[in-house]
Amino acid sequence: MIASLLSDAAPVSSAKGAYVLLLYLEGETSGRFGRRDFTLPAGRYAYCGSANGPGGIAARVGRHMRHDKSAHWHVDQLTVAASDITALAFPGGSECALVERLLAAGAHLPLPGFGSSDCRRCEAHLLHLR
Repeated sequence: MIASLLSDAAPVSSAKGAYVLLLYLEGETSGRFGRRDFTLPAGRYAYCGSANGPGGIAARVGRHMRHDKSAHWHVDQLTVAASDITALAFPGGSECALVERLLAAGAHLPLPGFGSSDCRRCEAHLLHLR
């Protein structure tokens, strides 16, 4: 499902745009965002983000791939727990459009508000893939 749905991904580069992190959590993962504790079951997840600052998508994805980082974004709690992370780049793309594509394909939102605190369009930017 994901491969064909996101087949227009480009190589990760310094271009500005959007990206999807495909995360595999081998076991149950717990954390906190805002004032809420959460627990996610093992499984495959997608996090949709944007990278419009210096270094573009490559800089943002590079940070997400590091395990030796302080938790700054909600997704940092998942990237350090994930046993596998794959990044897909969409230069000039929109994280909200990627969320919509994944929802239309049957993904669901496990944690409303997760990763989308600065977005007025999306309920969340983290999706659980089936």
